[in-house]
Amino acid sequence: MTYQKIDSELSASRQVTNWLQDFDQALRTKDIDKVVNYFETEGYWRDLVSFTWNIKTLEGQNEIKEMLLHTLETTEPYNWQLDEEAVENDGVIEAWITFNTKVARGYGHLRLRDGKAWTLLTTMVELKDFPEKRKQLRPKGAEHGVNPDRLTWLEERQLEEKNLGYSEQPYCLVIGGGQGGIGLGARLRQLEVPTIIIDKQPKPGDTWRNRYKSLCLHDPVWYDHMPYIPFPENWPVFTPKDKIGDWLEMYTKLMELNYWGSTECISAAFDKELQQWNVEVDRAGERLVLHPKQLVIATGMSGLPNTPEISGREDFSGEQHHSSQHPGGEAYRGKKCVVLGANNSAHDICAALWENGADVTMIQRSSTHIIKSDTLMDLVLGGLYSEEAVEQGITTYKADLTFGSVPYKIMPQFHEPVYREVAELDADFYKELTDAGFMLDFGEDHTGLFMKYLRRGSGYYIDVGASELVAQGKIKLKSKVGIDHIKPNSVVLTDGTELEADLIVYATGFGSMNGWAAKIISQEVADKVGKCWGMGSDTAKDPGPWEGELRNMWKPTQQQALWFHGGNLHQSRHYSQYLSLQLKARMEGIETPVYGLQEVHHLE
Repeated sequence: MTYQKIDSELSASRQVTNWLQDFDQALRTKDIDKVVNYFETEGYWRDLVSFTWNIKTLEGQNEIKEMLLHTLETTEPYNWQLDEEAVENDGVIEAWITFNTKVARGYGHLRLRDGKAWTLLTTMVELKDFPEKRKQLRPKGAEHGVNPDRLTWLEERQLEEKNLGYSEQPYCLVIGGGQGGIGLGARLRQLEVPTIIIDKQPKPGDTWRNRYKSLCLHDPVWYDHMPYIPFPENWPVFTPKDKIGDWLEMYTKLMELNYWGSTECISAAFDKELQQWNVEVDRAGERLVLHPKQLVIATGMSGLPNTPEISGREDFSGEQHHSSQHPGGEAYRGKKCVVLGANNSAHDICAALWENGADVTMIQRSSTHIIKSDTLMDLVLGGLYSEEAVEQGITTYKADLTFGSVPYKIMPQFHEPVYREVAELDADFYKELTDAGFMLDFGEDHTGLFMKYLRRGSGYYIDVGASELVAQGKIKLKSKVGIDHIKPNSVVLTDGTELEADLIVYATGFGSMNGWAAKIISQEVADKVGKCWGMGSDTAKDPGPWEGELRNMWKPTQQQALWFHGGNLHQSRHYSQYLSLQLKARMEGIETPVYGLQEVHHLE
């Protein structure tokens, strides 16, 4: 390393240290105009709970000023420090920082340009009075000395399992025991928040086990760790569904979660007077009412299955089901199968049907973004989530925070050049697909997969082999059409084409998560909280106005004590930290004045 490089690194660190000292001083003296002036005019401050008790991005100096006018008095931030050497690239200095507030310890990320903050990320790491019992604070596990009333670990666990939900009420009830509910449950367990997780399926991981046989995670292992227990170093890059199911079952046991399988939520209502929920559940045939103070809907990022109403459906003599009910391709050898949809599930199901000797046609109604799995890993995820990233010291936590440090407003400008490169690199692959009649897109602004996922949660396929079958005509394709009506043994498309059919699979996605609120609580509450997911980007299926954050996810909603938790494994892992801290603070009676509670705009 040259002296020059060391010198430039030191100067980057020195610039950050100077900025932090000035920023700290202005905050302590509550000189808000001065604080705001340390940001670019269009600078961004993204706060995960530490200042706002919310998940909120402030865009531009005016919004930052408004936030500080409401929060500075109660937050009392101090002791802003550089955590490790800052780095400079193309005139942007990036730095990891630490800070404190009155009640919490914080960690953050700063980008400086010409001495001013372009982006600032502040996150709550722990509540000072209620740290997690880990590392130096880990429990003893054994009680040394003599005690005739001693309970063993097992006896204590059995007692807790016997009492919680019966003689003692959980503080928090999590509806949905997939990876989201389980990961959040682990965080709450660490914070000693009495929690029950309920799920209709008998065992943790069954949601995965019950999906079609060929299903694997499309995201690589480095992206998919659970909180506290990372996958071991010999774990496959793409986890088969039954393996992830077994992992979740083991994780639930090791993390000592109170998990009620074979349990369905019948209804829930919030009692304003008692400040608690009354939740009726059916636990393997036993009806009981739980009274948690907080209710979390963790049913994945998707709501109820969307099954289109198509004329003649009831007359169909073959088999028809939504993709979430699809058992796999084995039973359909030699059968004529029609799959409505052209996103991830549709491709996976078509490929498995073809492998099992079925005659399969994909109906593509609107365009789809496709990215090859290898390209996604190399160009898009590799810098943060890969073996190389791990070797360069980028921990999962750092990767998550780096990702989280980019405000959604400017995220497209980070993604667009990458997807231009993707389009160029795989131009031949894309040409084969479009030559076969496939309708292809890269998102409305060429920002690719993740922006589509954030905006609408659909409209893409990570190619692990099915695209080749489409290009070669092995999976037959009908694009720019839908199903007009269904006859007893066939489907008739909107262009008049008739296809014989023994099986129809509706790979037509899911509704918003607030569909679960409507089903479990009431339509009134679902309308009160509004749509979940999307950010108001004014692109397809994500109407404005602009929110700046994902709607209703991991943060307070318009319904007191109701929360939504979901997303992919990466988001569930990262944001469960902030949701668990919000719940713990409320349990302990810490003041949590929420700044900028999301307004509800009724969207179609």
